[in-house]
Amino acid sequence: MTSKLASKGPLIIASSCVYVTACYIGYSAIQRNKEDYDETCKVVADGKFSFITNPKRNEQYQNVAKSFDDEIGRDEFVMGINMLRRSLLYFHAKGTVLEVGAGTGRNIGFYPTSCDRVLMVDASDKMLGEARKKIMDLSTEHAPNFACSVGDSSNLEDFPNQCFDTVVDTFGLCSYDDPVVVLREMKRVCKPEGKILLLEHGRSKTWNFITNHLDKNAERHAKNWGCVWNRDLDKILEQSGLKVDTLNTWHFGTTYYIGKDSDADTDAYAYAYAPPILYATNHALNQNCSILYIEPLCR
Repeated sequence: MTSKLASKGPLIIASSCVYVTACYIGYSAIQRNKEDYDETCKVVADGKFSFITNPKRNEQYQNVAKSFDDEIGRDEFVMGINMLRRSLLYFHAKGTVLEVGAGTGRNIGFYPTSCDRVLMVDASDKMLGEARKKIMDLSTEHAPNFACSVGDSSNLEDFPNQCFDTVVDTFGLCSYDDPVVVLREMKRVCKPEGKILLLEHGRSKTWNFITNHLDKNAERHAKNWGCVWNRDLDKILEQSGLKVDTLNTWHFGTTYYIGKDSDADTDAYAYAYAPPILYATNHALNQNCSILYIEPLCR
């Protein structure tokens, strides 16, 4: 018995070290989050200042550009976000594409060959700098299909009406000062037979504990990431004029399915996917997703 324990000694010691390290890292992360939360609460306590409405909120993307992919990449992989990006773009994107709020270009590897040209627009030149690095890593055959441009997604005045086959935004409605204006601009530049593709996150309408978590930490998240993660997507879509007549939700009310009858008189119709994603961790609650595919109709 003693000899068996002795032979397993190194394994037991190694396992114990891993366990202690994991506990330490977990405790440290929780402690840092608590300290950050408490600090944020002190700043906004008197109601005179808000990170959410701060005019300089989006400048945070300049600060996090270098570490952005590393910070969220693992969580997106575990949650299947890359699968959602691939599904949305592979089955629906084609022709000349405009991607607004392109950020670090996390969609670059998922565009199908049916896309002739992809123009990526973002307000942060440093975020686009990371996107350009991804483009440079593409083959000489595919790299010329992509281009980056610093610009305001709420004012696409450089583009005429109805000039893009596909207009894309993924996890961008949380970052704009006025997401309604951005959606209207996306609709304006999209061809009547084209498609608007959205992959977004927002508040849950059916699970209060998720919404409470988002609301409680909204100021802290806006301070650290520039993202307002508790926005009401249904209200934003309604105000944008992209109307739908059916709506079903999955995943705690954060994954949307929107559609229309073939004879319905609506401005748009939408589809969504509900693959098996497990929202098991605290950060998973921060990445609640709505998948929307919106196609404007000819008037």
